Formats: sequence, structure tokens, C-alpha cells
Amino acid sequence: MFGLRVATNRIAMSRAASSGAKLGCVGIFGSSGAVGVEMLNCLENRDFPTEKVRLFARRAAGQVIETKKFGAITVEPFTEEAAQECDIALLAVSGNFSKEYARKIAGGPKNTIVIDNSSALRYDDDIPLVVPEINGEGNCTKPVIANPNCTTAVGAMALWPLHLKYGLKKVLMSTYQAASGAGAEGMAELEAGVRSFAKDGTVPKPEVFAHQLPFNVIPQIDAFQPNGYTKEEMKVAWELKKIFNLAEDVKVACTAVRVPTLRAHSESITIETEKPIPADEARELLRTAFGVKVVDEPDQLLYPMPINAAFKDDVEVGRIRQSLVFGDYGIEFFVSGDQLLRGAALNAVIIAEQAAASRLA
Repeated sequence: MFGLRVATNRIAMSRAASSGAKLGCVGIFGSSGAVGVEMLNCLENRDFPTEKVRLFARRAAGQVIETKKFGAITVEPFTEEAAQECDIALLAVSGNFSKEYARKIAGGPKNTIVIDNSSALRYDDDIPLVVPEINGEGNCTKPVIANPNCTTAVGAMALWPLHLKYGLKKVLMSTYQAASGAGAEGMAELEAGVRSFAKDGTVPKPEVFAHQLPFNVIPQIDAFQPNGYTKEEMKVAWELKKIFNLAEDVKVACTAVRVPTLRAHSESITIETEKPIPADEARELLRTAFGVKVVDEPDQLLYPMPINAAFKDDVEVGRIRQSLVFGDYGIEFFVSGDQLLRGAALNAVIIAEQAAASRLA
């Protein structure tokens, strides 16, 4: 089912491309941020079928962005009218902006589809939360579509095929999340801190993170909740349940840690399954999964690392082994994935590709 759905979507896009059919316009809102920049790169690199791209950003309005595929694009200030001139609106903006405008932009004269990368609408019952290879069918043409949290999306790519075959019972995750999860400002603060330390042995007082990130790890991402978990950790639990349509008795828990890497998140995942799950069999299954690259040759010191997963579309999976806790009914593994791509921009653009394929069919 997983492979058939992906193949069907690829065929639809191929037919649209071969016919030369294109959408009129795709808009990127928040185009100057880390995710917005990657959205534009994805549209270019994947030869997205649109006549033009419009860029919107308040602070960057008036700047001219040179692109290979879409020419010179002048960044515009946001207006609802301009947004509704786009066939698809990709939102890389704050949650408050999405709450106020996502539903207002959707529809209109061009029946605009809104794909929102913020967390504002993910848990609303009327808004599908989509990883397109998993639950895109029937959801990628809805008026407003939510992109999942970056950590959720990276882990979901490996967890979904395992769930289909063996049935998830418990998911225990610990994350190692890069500075870029806090945006361009987070990366800049890490780089500045390392430069300062190399120069005179000191690190400036942090402004983006709660504590010094260079040469440190911070076991807190987002605000603490009444149950002792952070909101980032609860996002993983809430979102996996919604995307996978998990039963209430399937339990998901996460500990999220910020680490001093620039790009690509990593996750250590332990699962318990309904059916026996031999580690070797699970490894071979993951080799066939779309969007997943198995890197698991410990005798050659080959395993997933963020430095290798950065700027790559696929999520790397390795260190696959039988669980000492759950025995035949569990495995443990490690994943690394570029959260700006698979966890954000790429996921949104693949949703947009499926929406475009439906319109251009």
C-alpha cells in the first residue's frame, strides 16, 4: 500500500510534467526565513509545475531574489488579496499569523490551497496533518493542510512502514535536535558562540536558546507542560497519533534535546510491536521504504549521522537491533534527517506536488 501510493503520485506528477501543464502561481509566505528559503530551493530543484513563484516577507519586502528557474523575484509585503492570487500558498510563518490568515487565504477566486508549516492548526479536527507518503491520499487537496513538526516527520518516515507490517504498541524516542530547529537565528548564535570561543575562550550570553549551546546540550525544547514533558515532546506524541491514526492504547513518549550541530535532527527510537519483529527483517523492509536510506554497517563504522543527512531528502536509518527490553517484539534504531527538508520544506512541497497533480490531471 505504501509503495503503491507513492508510485501513483509519481505517475500523476509525471503525466502533468509531460503534458506541460502548470499552475499559475505558488506563493511562499515567510520566504526570508530558513524554511522559506528551503521551500524555494525545493520548488526549483524538483522542477515544480508553476508559471511563477511569488515571495512574501515583511522585513525583506523590496529585496530581489535571483533564481535559476523563476528569474528575478521581488519580495512583496503580505496582503490577503495577493495571497488569493496564488494557486498554492506555502506558509513558513508564525503560529499567530497562521491562526489569523490561513483560513482567510484558502479558497477565493483561485481556490487557493494553504499548506501551513506552523503548529497553529495541526490539532484542529478539520485540518489534515499530512506526511504525503503516509496519509496524503485524499488530504492534499483540502483547503488548508498542516505540515507536521520537524521531529515527527523525520521519525515518521521510518516508523510508518514498520507500523504497517508489525503494528506499533509503544514508541520511545529521544531526540538530538540541531540549532537550525530554532531557525536562522539559532544557527547564527551557535556559529557566533563557536567563533568567540575559538578567539578568546568565551561564549556570549545566549539570546535564542535558554542556555549556552556551543559545547553543551540542552534537555529542553519549547515550554514545559503540566505533565513535565515539553511542548516539543508532546507534539511528537500528539502528531504521530493523528498522522498514523493510532489507537488510544498505543503509547508514544519523547525526550527532546538541543545539541550543538547546525543542521539535521537525529533520533534514537525504541519500539514495541504487536507482532514479532526480527531486526534483520525490519532492516530489509526499511530498505524498500520510500524516503528512507538504510545506513547500517557497524563493522565499517557506517550509521546515520547528521553531518551526512544534512541537505539530503532521505532520512537515514541505522543501528537497527533487537531490543533488550521487548525482545522479539521490539527493535531499537537511530535516524538522522534534514529537518529543514523532510521535516518542513520538502514535506510541504511534496504535498503541493500532489495538489498540483490533482488540479492538472
